[in-house]
Amino acid sequence: MNTVAALLKNEAALVVRFRDTLLLEQEILRSGSSDDLAKISTEKLSLVDSLNQAGIERARTLSSSDETAIDMQAWFSAHPQETKSITIWEGLLKVAREAREINELNGSLISALHQKTSDALAILTRGEAEQSLYSSSGQASSSTGSRIIDSA
Repeated sequence: MNTVAALLKNEAALVVRFRDTLLLEQEILRSGSSDDLAKISTEKLSLVDSLNQAGIERARTLSSSDETAIDMQAWFSAHPQETKSITIWEGLLKVAREAREINELNGSLISALHQKTSDALAILTRGEAEQSLYSSSGQASSSTGSRIIDSA
C-alpha cells in the first residue's frame, strides 16, 4: 500500500470511529440519560482534532506547497493510477455523509430535549407573576377562597 492509500485508510478509520461515536451519542440521547454525554463529548472533540490533523497531513503529503486543504477530485484526476486510494476516498466520503446526517439528527434530539427541559422548568418555577386568579378587588390572589380550587 502506498503512502496516499495508507493516509486515507487511517483517515477513513477515524471517520468510522467518529460516526460510531455519534451513533452511541444518539442512543444515549434517545434513552433520556445524560450520564455518559460528557464522556461522549470528550471523545467527539478528540476525534475531530484527530480528523483535522489527518486532513492536514494528507494535504501536506499531496501538495507541493504548505496548503492545509486540497481538492481530492483534482488530485485523483491528475493521478488516475491511484485506484486503491480512490476507492478508500469514496468510502471515506460515504461514511462522512452518514456522520453528518447522524450529527444533524443528534442536534435535533438535543433541541427537543432542551425544549422539554425548558418547558418543565417553566412549569416548576412559575411564580406569583403568572397568577391567573384575582381577588374581588382585581389584585392577583394566591388563593381563591375556595378550598376545592386552592387545593387543585
